[in-house]
Parts: sequence; structure tokens; C-alpha cells
Amino acid sequence: MARAKAINVKIPTVRVIAGLEQALATLEADYASQEAKEAQYEIARKAWQKAVSEFAVANILKAENFRTNYRSWNKTLNIDYDLVVDEASFPVEPEKDFETIHISTYRESKKEISNAIRLLKMTDEEVVNTSTYNAVAQYL
Repeated sequence: MARAKAINVKIPTVRVIAGLEQALATLEADYASQEAKEAQYEIARKAWQKAVSEFAVANILKAENFRTNYRSWNKTLNIDYDLVVDEASFPVEPEKDFETIHISTYRESKKEISNAIRLLKMTDEEVVNTSTYNAVAQYL
């Protein structure tokens, strides 16, 4: 297997700082809008669940492997069956078009990006060396 050669690049400090500031702004905006996006997704998911229920009830005569379980202690009946589904008529499940950011991940990323920005603003160097860039590249 061939060994990859190291890349030695000098990147202007101003560009790295601008990129980190933009990444921080994006992180904060994504986290702030996460609750609203999650609420929209839950509304779409509940609508999909209702559509699946309606589909299942409408096609119950086509059911295979019909199973029932009656619980007398709380007077509930569980009905389970299999349906062969035609993809064209089955409701499409909504997908998340956003990434859920946990609070600890958000705080850690925000702290690391902020620290990197502060350190880079204090330097007199005009360029950032490759090792420094590699340390902050995950946020750019």
C-alpha cells in the first residue's frame, strides 16, 4: 500500500478566522432552529402514522398471518397482521432533513470553535500552518 505524502500548505489566518466565524454562526442558527424543525417533523410523522393506519384498515381484507391477543385484566385486544404493500399506494414516510444536535455536542463544538477564533485573533502570524489547520478543519 502506498503511503500518502503530507500536504504542507500555508493558509491565511484571516480566512481561517472567517471560516470559523461562519461555522460558529451556522452552528448557532442550526441549534436555534432545531426545535421548530423537530416540531414540523413530528407533525408530518403523525400525519404519516394516521395515513398508515387508514391504509391498514382499508386493506384489512388482504391481511395475512392474522394474530390476536386479548388481555382480560385491562380489557384490551391487540390485533397484528401482515400486509403485502404496493409501494405506489403506501404512504411515504417523512424523513428528517436536518441533523439533531445534542446540547452537550452543541456546547462542546461552540466552545472549541470560540477558543480557536480567540487564539487565532491573538496571533501575529499571517498564515496558519497545516497542523493548526488540521486541528480546526473539522469545523470548516
